[in-house]
Parts: sequence; structure tokens; C-alpha cells
Amino acid sequence: MRLTIIGCSGSFPGPDGPASCYLVEAAGFRLLLDLGNGALGALQRHIGLYDVDAVYLSHLHADHCLDLCSYWVARTYAPDGAKPRIPVYGPVGTADRMARAYDLDLDPGMRTAFEFRELRPGRFDLGPFRTEVDLVNHPVEAYGIRLEHGGGAIAYSGDTGPSANLVRLARGADVLLCEASFLDGPGNPPDMHLTGREAAEHARAADARRLVLTHLVPWVDSKRVYDEAVAAFDGPVELARSGASYEAPESAAAAT
Repeated sequence: MRLTIIGCSGSFPGPDGPASCYLVEAAGFRLLLDLGNGALGALQRHIGLYDVDAVYLSHLHADHCLDLCSYWVARTYAPDGAKPRIPVYGPVGTADRMARAYDLDLDPGMRTAFEFRELRPGRFDLGPFRTEVDLVNHPVEAYGIRLEHGGGAIAYSGDTGPSANLVRLARGADVLLCEASFLDGPGNPPDMHLTGREAAEHARAADARRLVLTHLVPWVDSKRVYDEAVAAFDGPVELARSGASYEAPESAAAAT
């Protein structure tokens, strides 16, 4: 498996890249984990516009799903005709939420371009990936995900506060791609996001091999987030950056 960071900015696009979007490739299959605002443009630096095989939306906040609207336009009005439907996995109500976001009638909404599949906690096959999802700790229905293929494992937190389910999903993962939106200190809203230290504690509890901190909010000092994480996790820790790639299983050393 190969994981490429398309966008890693938290809550809104930052000066260095778009909001959350991550490309996972294996056996010729291309899966997007989230498609936040601004991500569709950056994605085209890595793959063709119509090379996506499936989309997974961890939750329905705009910084994780809104560019699905742009992708609906691209697939529906392609110059050589509408493109075949691809599956979109998301929480209950994803199809209606996305139709409303583009001011479409709920029927058919975006169903001419996407086959919407509602997530439930559990295991299933997604293309070549053995997949498990479970609820994490956020104000709306939100999921973490584990992808396994070829002896490797990648876990992605989506948005979450402290979550035992995330620790379980990340158990022994080659890469834990984990949100770290807050700095340690008073006043952080409960059950919403993690600090760098908390992300590291999840990685340590899961015995993950590498921690990649993402959902980096532009007004938060990422260096401080990183320093808090390094102090709490003995394995490799990195700040996500647009264009960085990782391999799993992680025989191939560091990010490119």
C-alpha cells in the first residue's frame, strides 16, 4: 500500500495545502480517504481526475467532504460524457447531505455519479483492502478506519477526541495517520479533537510503528504540536505535508 497526503489542513485550507484528503493505492486500486475543500485540485498532481475508484468520507463536516460537490460536476459533465458511478462510503445521510450542499433535488441528488454506501461499525472488503471502521469521538457521526493489504496496515483517525476505538483500529499499524488539532492547555473543547500529545498516546497504546500528525489547523503552531507528540511516543513522528508518501508494510523506510 502507498499512502499519499493530498491535503492535511484542519478545519479549513491553509497556505500550504487543502483540507483533509489522503490517497491510498494498492493493486491498481485508488481510494480517497476524505475529500475536503480544495483537495480536488491538488489531487490532480498525483493521479488523473477520473482515476479514483472509491471515496471514503470519515464524517460530514465540510473540511472532509465538500469537494465531493466539485467531483460530482467533474464526473457528470466530463467533455466525453458522464463517467461511470463509483462508490462513496460515508455516514448515514451522506447522499442527502451532499445533494443539499450543491442545492440539488434529493432525488436523484448525486446518485447519478456516485453509489452511496452507508458506513456501520465492522469489517468489509473495499477493493483490495481488508477494511474495518468504527465510531470515534466527535460531535457528529464520525469513523476511524483501518486498511490492510499485502501484510501492511494503515489506520486513519478522521476527526476525534480521545477514543479507545481508534487505539484498537491502529493496533500494530505501519502508519497511524492521526489528527492533532489542539495544543495542550486549558479550554480545549471536550470530545472533539486531539492534541499532539494525545495523538502520540494513542499511537503508543496501539503499538503503531509510525505516527503521522494531520488535520493541522493553520492558526496552531505545528512545531509545538510535533514537540508535544515526540515527548509521548518513542517511534517515528512526522507532521503531514501535502505530497508526502508512505509505504505499508513499512520496509521502505521514511516518507518520500
